[in-house]
Amino acid sequence: MANIHKENARYNVVSLRITDAEKEAMEQATRSSRKSMSKILREAIQLYIPQIVPKV
Repeated sequence: MANIHKENARYNVVSLRITDAEKEAMEQATRSSRKSMSKILREAIQLYIPQIVPKV
C-alpha cells in the first residue's frame, strides 16, 4: 500500500496546564458536543487566533 501524505495531518502536540475546574468544563463540553477534547480545542483556537492576530 502506498504511503499517502495527508493534507491535514496533525503532527504537532501542544501541552498545557489547566485547573481542575477548566478540565471539568472541557470534559462537560466533550460530553455535550460528542467531540473530542482535541477537536474542541482546535475549534476554539481557530476562532480565537484571528481576533488577536492582525491579518497580514
